[in-house]
Amino acid sequence: MTASGGVSRPRLAVTVGDPRGIGPEIIRAALEDPALRDVCDMVVVGAEGADVPVDIAAGSWTVGDNPAVAGKVSGDAIALAVRLALAGEVDGIVTAPIDKFALLSGGYDFPGHTEMLAELTGSRVAMMLASDRLRVVLATTHIALRDVPHALTRQAIDSAAEVTREGLRDWFGIASPRIALCALNPHAGDHGRFGDEDDVLLGPAARESGLLGPFPADTVFVRAIRGEFDAVIAPYHDVGMTAIKVASFGSAVNVTLGLPFPRTSPDHGTALDIAGRGIADPSSFIAATRLCAEIVQRRRRASRQ
Repeated sequence: MTASGGVSRPRLAVTVGDPRGIGPEIIRAALEDPALRDVCDMVVVGAEGADVPVDIAAGSWTVGDNPAVAGKVSGDAIALAVRLALAGEVDGIVTAPIDKFALLSGGYDFPGHTEMLAELTGSRVAMMLASDRLRVVLATTHIALRDVPHALTRQAIDSAAEVTREGLRDWFGIASPRIALCALNPHAGDHGRFGDEDDVLLGPAARESGLLGPFPADTVFVRAIRGEFDAVIAPYHDVGMTAIKVASFGSAVNVTLGLPFPRTSPDHGTALDIAGRGIADPSSFIAATRLCAEIVQRRRRASRQ
């Protein structure tokens, strides 16, 4: 299959996600989107060998209300998609939302997609949410807030910085990325009055890693939206996710940087409360699929230069 100009369209694996959620509905909408079909070929990936009925036309999978069954389906689909990508049978992966409790109940002990993909590929990764207004990367991901001070090390910041810089260059085409570090404490600690981590840890780590900052959380994301930075590295999950979702909910895309292939997903969860009612908004999933295809094409162009 080719797009205009004879260039082969990216072939993307689309994982089913948690079949109790809105994944079936938003996948169906993506498959039916003519503009999306023009830029990529989508292959829906379920659990290999599973006896779970799949009905894309109906926008549903029948698994009942058993979280363990749903979690195994979603985990198996991710594992199969990774095998296809590593074998070169698909160019990238787009994942529908999963339920993290169900994933664990189904036998996959990972906090989320990001950690599972890192383990399956042996990659050093970073979690980014990106929109046309803002890009946010997490230095720590799915951990309790009380554990952040222990997990936020110079090594963690340096790793996030390096993966982010490479990802912005290779996947987003930004030759010289401007990356800011968000502070941990209010007002970046205000010279130690509200904590000294920003002076003792984040400041030196930023300088060593070629980052700008740290800058207070209440201004750094506004500055990035205004074009001062290409991305912001946030010290913990909620400060970064709140910023990007307030700025761009419904159009932001989750991107796992550092993998040997692009992986994207929508900026929302399973929405179990509205599943099956036909009211789920597919915008973020369609944006995720489109961005994955764009990254594939950008990598192809770079490899030909």
